[in-house]
Amino acid sequence: MRAPFTQLYLHCVWGTWDRLPLITPQVERRLYEAIAKKAHELKCDVLALGGIADHIHLLVRFPTTLSVADLLKGVKGSSSHLMTHEIAPNEFFKWAGTYGAFTVSKSGVAGGSDYISNQKTHHAERKLVDDWERCEIEDSGK
Repeated sequence: MRAPFTQLYLHCVWGTWDRLPLITPQVERRLYEAIAKKAHELKCDVLALGGIADHIHLLVRFPTTLSVADLLKGVKGSSSHLMTHEIAPNEFFKWAGTYGAFTVSKSGVAGGSDYISNQKTHHAERKLVDDWERCEIEDSGK
């Protein structure tokens, strides 16, 4: 049986509630594992995952059957549930309701992966891609 051939790459970024530094070194590994696991369950190939204390970047190759909204709802929801019920049940944790999502060309995957995998360094050195750091749209009152 034939299957469609696609190369759809998506760079997602989302933050913690009020950009609070909630992703501590103590929870980071398990939180990232939960995000990767859910993305895999949604039939995405995780190409890069990284962030700092107040936000996360995720680069995936995703199927045509999955919407961007469903991907983000899934990874944010499952990781938030894990944080509040298993990893740190007595501590406040919440994702912001918004996110950024950017399509990436096949030729841009390596650069995007490098950027995501080295988030801590990029932030420490202030070598940031402004659009890729936006998790929300500022409300202009319109």
